[in-house]
Amino acid sequence: MLFVRSLLFNVAFYANLALWLIILIPAFLVPRRMFIALVQIWARSSLWLLRVLAGTKIEIRGAEKIPPGGALVAAKHQSFWETFALVTIFDDPTFILKRELMWIPFFGWYLRKARCVPVNRKAGSQALVQMTARAKEEAQHGRQIIIFPEGTRRPPGAPAAYKYGVAHLYQNLGFPCIPVGLNSGLYWPRRQFIRRPGTIRVEILDPIAPGLRREEFFRRMQDAIEESSDRLLTEGRRELGLGDSPPTPATSASNI
Repeated sequence: MLFVRSLLFNVAFYANLALWLIILIPAFLVPRRMFIALVQIWARSSLWLLRVLAGTKIEIRGAEKIPPGGALVAAKHQSFWETFALVTIFDDPTFILKRELMWIPFFGWYLRKARCVPVNRKAGSQALVQMTARAKEEAQHGRQIIIFPEGTRRPPGAPAAYKYGVAHLYQNLGFPCIPVGLNSGLYWPRRQFIRRPGTIRVEILDPIAPGLRREEFFRRMQDAIEESSDRLLTEGRRELGLGDSPPTPATSASNI
């Protein structure tokens, strides 16, 4: 049954995505804010398919903590799920993402229309300068800049591997940072076909005000996200009948 429901959802999800890639073609002519609203409708339709076909619901905790206007959003990254689901939580979001995604036909064009912030990972320190300038411009227009501080998807319970790019952004944007914990990797595992029924939980944590020193911010952000995600992981494992989560290995951080 799990296989059949996962199959039905995956077929419907990608068919819905293909349909919206076509529907959005005329949206190149509308203002960006209206375009974001249409993308949010697509994201909600995908969450509806996930709930109806795979039996996977979503619970958002702490949404009232989201401050109005521009912000830096630092989210745990366990699954493809949060790359579209987080769009439905914030008012006017955009993503920091690797530049190569912008080159994909249709999909990359829409990322440009949404004014996502590309990162050229081969540009070294210059990449941080360019990324920060673009992100600051968007935040000053009241947008929420979503970044996955670990840079790539990490399996639930894997050692933390946060990169310091998020601290550079925090120091230079001058906006609050909103840490986000989640347990999506239990229900939509990376590189797997299965979609498990249950409740994906997302926790919006207390915003970190601008002005902290780099190391203090980095520690507070990482500790908040990891504590929340570990707790949500334990809840999810109990819901799935997997028992308590195993101890998380010591955290680590990259200088990139």
